[in-house]
Amino acid sequence: MTDTALILVDIQKDYFDGGRWTLSKMDQASDNAAKVLAHARTTGDMIVHIHHEIPSDTAPFFRPGSEGAEIHPKVAPQAGEDVILKHKPNSFLNTRLHDTLGSRGISNLVIVGAMSQMCIDATTRAAADLGYKVTVVHDACAARDTEFGGVAVPAAQVHAAFMSGLSGSYATVVDCAGYLAAR
Repeated sequence: MTDTALILVDIQKDYFDGGRWTLSKMDQASDNAAKVLAHARTTGDMIVHIHHEIPSDTAPFFRPGSEGAEIHPKVAPQAGEDVILKHKPNSFLNTRLHDTLGSRGISNLVIVGAMSQMCIDATTRAAADLGYKVTVVHDACAARDTEFGGVAVPAAQVHAAFMSGLSGSYATVVDCAGYLAAR
């Protein structure tokens, strides 16, 4: 066992092509997340799958019990890996995540998943505030096109803006190849 945990945030079917809330480059991000997951399984790092459901029958995505809310098969949990249900962007808020990590002596987190501008951002900032040393594998995360004040913001720019905001103060932000080469 190590003092590191891989946190896979919301890699769920609704974010993929054909889902209810498609993200840009989710296939590539999930392929990289699967590589990081395979590596964590070989090193003995703790693995935690975060599963998001929006508790409403009218939710735009991640409706409870729906196929879209299921974790994608590319990163399907295996026996012994924690799966934690959340209802808010911050994976620590009103969940057992912090207690689960503490019970295993975890001090380092590696975060992958979606959405860069929402759950990855909220979870990373919360983790740093709680005292964890955080690494975000940026190309194992995906974003969505957005709009503000009549200005369309492409997903690539959204992703870059959020990764730049996390880099340094809240996390070490690296690419998948660099992360795997360093471990």
